[in-house]
Amino acid sequence: MHQQHHDLIEAVQRNCHIADARHAGDYTLCVYLLKMREFYRWEKSVGFQQVLTSDDVGDWLTGREAVWNELDEQDYAPLHLNGHAHDPFDNEAINTHINGYGLVYSAGYGRRCRPLFFLAELEQKIEHDGYTILVAGRELARDVEAPPAMNQGKQVFIRRESLRRMLWEKVEEWRWNGIDSPLGRAVACYDFDSDVETALDAMAAAETDMIVAHEIGEVKAGQMLGDEQWQAMLFALPPSHADIMLRAVRDLLADCLHTLPELLARGNAASIHFYFGNLSAMRKKLAPQLVEAYQHWHETGDASRIADYAAWGKEHWARLGKAALAVFQQQGVGALHDIEAMIGGTG
Repeated sequence: MHQQHHDLIEAVQRNCHIADARHAGDYTLCVYLLKMREFYRWEKSVGFQQVLTSDDVGDWLTGREAVWNELDEQDYAPLHLNGHAHDPFDNEAINTHINGYGLVYSAGYGRRCRPLFFLAELEQKIEHDGYTILVAGRELARDVEAPPAMNQGKQVFIRRESLRRMLWEKVEEWRWNGIDSPLGRAVACYDFDSDVETALDAMAAAETDMIVAHEIGEVKAGQMLGDEQWQAMLFALPPSHADIMLRAVRDLLADCLHTLPELLARGNAASIHFYFGNLSAMRKKLAPQLVEAYQHWHETGDASRIADYAAWGKEHWARLGKAALAVFQQQGVGALHDIEAMIGGTG
């Protein structure tokens, strides 16, 4: 398997380069440079506490963009395993071949239909309600874009290394502004001043559990809303306010179904702070009562309002999501205004 392992890493990374070549222009210049800095840190195995300079990254970035220029017209290549060529998006077949060797692979689509690929060491495999949750450790091939979790068909992928990097960015963000916030309260629960790596490991372990909880909630939300129909709607709609709203509705439904009850059952204050510190602006706008319930818990230690919101929200967001889907199925892309009005008028 050694040579095949090496060839697989190269083939996946080539597809990653093609995806990056086609979609690097989707970012603003500031976001692009930040992502490339962290991508350099991953590729070169540079520690989080080591400061990167323009000289460190500049020549590498020029070289990487030259590689992209050569590949941006190329097609994604099949992956060859045990004498068979597999479509690079056939996660199930590819993982059937490689999970036994301690590897995990994922290909799917992110925001704006951006292809996402990664290959990593497999740490854990969890079967839940007909779905398989695969927890990845050290990443062997990846894109510039590296979301900590992805839901692809009947498989859910949790990327522990990408989560760890995302958490470090959150820690740095809070250190720069130092304001009292849910994120700052979460960071303060760990001893980053004495031992960054140990604190980051502890935080990543706790938040991996919560990402698994959210993805289980996503599975349940998909079962309630009709996953195929919902994904078809998101693919059909252009980038819009309605698209952001619909994603927030599904996230809120997933959290009310499973994430929030799991948070409260675990009783980990750091994770509760972290959850609310990472609520998107749209989720905050649509769910002000949830934000108020968190503030009440923070001030009093009483989590009953969060529990009450979860119980109410699992019915409310399911009903609203189904109603929005029905409008889309009737009107197609012409439903944007009605969907925005429907979702914006509730909460």
